[in-house]
Amino acid sequence: MSEASKRSVVVERTSTGQFIATNPRGGTLRFGTDGGDAFTPVELLLAAIGGCSAADVDVATGRHAEPTAFSVEVSGDKISDEQGNRMTGLRVTFHVAFPEEGADRARAILPRAVKASHDRLCTVSRTVELGTPVATEIAED
Repeated sequence: MSEASKRSVVVERTSTGQFIATNPRGGTLRFGTDGGDAFTPVELLLAAIGGCSAADVDVATGRHAEPTAFSVEVSGDKISDEQGNRMTGLRVTFHVAFPEEGADRARAILPRAVKASHDRLCTVSRTVELGTPVATEIAED
């Protein structure tokens, strides 16, 4: 793998159950596990799946018409069994509308764009569906 393919974030603990993720460009995202209003790690996973697919579909359809409504709902069930904690039944539902006039091409492209995102374009959902090992280690600082 090349440096161009490398992606990373740094997660820092800010207090009990509170964290900030920082990307290499300096963007930050607060999340937590303490029951506050911050996103949980599982909600971030769902948001990443929805955001990735939304971006793919927006590029494909947005060339032809500006949507009047565009949202993506991502849901699933968190379970705990002999394989540990995980999500099952993940579902991505697009709610997209276009103007009555001049948006026929965007409406026609929408199903193909959603399928292409699911089948080959969305890195996040492709990684979840195909599965990939996650290595953990403790750095010797």
